[in-house]
Amino acid sequence: MEIELAYGREGLRTVVSHEYIDVIRPEFVPGLPDESSAIRDHIRSPISTQPLRDQIESNDKVVIVHTDITRATPNSRILPVLIEEILSSGVSTSNITLLNGLGTHRPQTDQELRGMLGDEIVDKYRCIQHNCFDESELVYLGKTSYGSDVRINKTYLDADVKILTGFIEPHFFAGFSGGPKAVLPSLAGSESVFTNHSFGMIADPNSTWGITYGNPIWEEMLEVALKTNPTFLLNVALNTRKEITGIFAGDLVESHRKGCEFVRQTAMVAVETPFDIVITTNSGYPLDQNLYQSIKGISAANQIVKKGGTIILYTACEDGLPDHGRYAELLMKGKSPEGVLALVSQPGFSAHDQWQVQIQAQIQQHANVHVFSDGLSEQQIIDAHFVPCLNLEDTLINLLKIYGSDARICVLPEGPLTIPYIGH
Repeated sequence: MEIELAYGREGLRTVVSHEYIDVIRPEFVPGLPDESSAIRDHIRSPISTQPLRDQIESNDKVVIVHTDITRATPNSRILPVLIEEILSSGVSTSNITLLNGLGTHRPQTDQELRGMLGDEIVDKYRCIQHNCFDESELVYLGKTSYGSDVRINKTYLDADVKILTGFIEPHFFAGFSGGPKAVLPSLAGSESVFTNHSFGMIADPNSTWGITYGNPIWEEMLEVALKTNPTFLLNVALNTRKEITGIFAGDLVESHRKGCEFVRQTAMVAVETPFDIVITTNSGYPLDQNLYQSIKGISAANQIVKKGGTIILYTACEDGLPDHGRYAELLMKGKSPEGVLALVSQPGFSAHDQWQVQIQAQIQQHANVHVFSDGLSEQQIIDAHFVPCLNLEDTLINLLKIYGSDARICVLPEGPLTIPYIGH
């Protein structure tokens, strides 16, 4: 069977020769025929709040929060329509700021920003990037009900009108992306991210795909976002072609809730029994830019692989492990999945990217993981505690010797755009 995998910028065709293969994709929803008109209509007839322009005075300072380069949000198609609606209220261009919600990620280059937002927005408007480590740009908001200190971006908090944008997809520990994630972690200080993504929070069984209420990570995100009094949410859903399939605009809580319900129906797929081998991706570019981000694809496969089974990940990793952050460092320091868990579970331990190595190590307690990547060397894959996959056919031949000729194989061509689970 020839299968097109979402891999890098162009995709990758591979052949899986086996009798027992299931291929699981998200239900395809066609894109909206006129995205701009649909976005405008939803902004003007929002969910559980007034139309956006009715909430803006001509002298207001407006901040629009957008996602960074590791997310597939079609910013260059969403933001011009949103800005046009803001300008219609009489706000001057000098009073509009675009704020890149980086969380703990690296800042974008000028070229990357232009690719994300378009030249006109970068040239015409103030575009700044959140820095979670710059205390002068953070404002203390007190403690959450979980006892965590919270600091949030000062430019955002000083705005009269605060608009959150993004897209909704299942998330491997926050339940779903979009919604309150645009504030925490996107605009938070590093210590707020670390506590929200701490060992105990990540280890909670409800900190997983598709769960919001009852998920401590998401609930703290929502608590913090509501503390900041956001004015308006604009989230979208996408299909595998990155076309907009749904628009959820208005009140933060209600718009995100409806968006999650919409995405759940198309992205989450039940299977009756687990598989011996699961082949997955990280949904291609921009989501598979590095191995750090690609833990999401492994996590999706882990939902349906047998204990002691094998996951094979296809990820381009044009940005490497990456070199920024502490993901690679923590993996090396831990020396093994068991060592990583021992390291990050130490009382008082707190480090950038510890959540990603924790999830990776937890998965590796359950299944073996092989990695195919043009962007990583064999040694880099080994140092990350994975097994290099140089050729799928050879890898499968070896694995079928272990699991038997009647082993069941599942392929997730779109990676975490489909979240399978054991159920009915």
